[in-house]
Amino acid sequence: MNSKPKNKTLLIVEIVALALVVILFAGCLVLQLAMPESALSVWTKENVWDINETLVSLKSHVPVLIESLVYIVLVYAVCRLVRMIFGAKMQKNPRSKTIFSLLDGFVKYACAIAVILLVLKACGVDTTALIASVGVLTLVVGLGAQPLIADIIAGIFIIFEDEYHVGEIITINDFRGTVMEIGIRSTKLLDAAGNIKIINNSAIGDVINLSRELSLAVVDCDFPYDVPVELVEKILSDNFEQIAKNIPAIKEGPYYKGVCMFKDSNVTIKIVAKCLEDDRFQVERDLNREYRRLLTENGIDIAFPQVVINYPDEKKHTVSKKDKKEAQAFADEQSRLSRHVEEQQE
Repeated sequence: MNSKPKNKTLLIVEIVALALVVILFAGCLVLQLAMPESALSVWTKENVWDINETLVSLKSHVPVLIESLVYIVLVYAVCRLVRMIFGAKMQKNPRSKTIFSLLDGFVKYACAIAVILLVLKACGVDTTALIASVGVLTLVVGLGAQPLIADIIAGIFIIFEDEYHVGEIITINDFRGTVMEIGIRSTKLLDAAGNIKIINNSAIGDVINLSRELSLAVVDCDFPYDVPVELVEKILSDNFEQIAKNIPAIKEGPYYKGVCMFKDSNVTIKIVAKCLEDDRFQVERDLNREYRRLLTENGIDIAFPQVVINYPDEKKHTVSKKDKKEAQAFADEQSRLSRHVEEQQE
């Protein structure tokens, strides 16, 4: 309850303290420039800050600062140029994007190390001896950074074994998302809700790549018991071609798989279609909509849970012998056409 007032009070205290420090140093500067021989000015030089010593120190280090700045600018320019070349040459397909993502990480780390070594050299440090001791340093770091090394090696294997690319939809350890980035240490996934999950490469276990082959959209559709199954099959047979046109995301199908369940008030049939994984959920929703529309157009409604008190003699729906024959032929044909399509993704 009181966290916000405390935060505001702390912020005010920090601002006041910073303002006092600035005022103190500004006062010292004014005193030393305007009245250099005054007692107060002499006291500030001895106890707070002497601007003359600061200027002398800066003058003595100007060449080092300029050399360090030149090295930083040059390395940054080279880094940007290399990354631009990678970006222009390797953004043409998913595999190239994935390789660029990994190389980009290596370039950034290499440039950071180069800047550190060059700045140390400008400051007078013997970088030759430092580089010569890299072997021992690598051994020490390797013993203390085994998880990091494992992540890097796992990332390299992911790239060269072509397990997944940037932009593909995958499932890692039951988390489903689109691959945003494959770095030298981790893989970033973005799920449908906009959440980003970062997984260390060495911690990646079971991987399911959902983008390499067409995915299966599966819908279970109900109709009441008093409607003959042959009538529903006839309706589907007459409209499957139009359904495929109404849902352009469908790549193969739709296919009628047959009766799959008997519920309390309805019979359930299964309809499947092949599509891209990006479109799978929307295709399932569109198939449900099309099925509902067909039932409504043909005067059929899905039954709600009820207790049957009596059963009227008059039948609402009838099927001719011709329709029954066509429905049977349709069911047989669909069984043959969809033999290779199984409901692995239910």
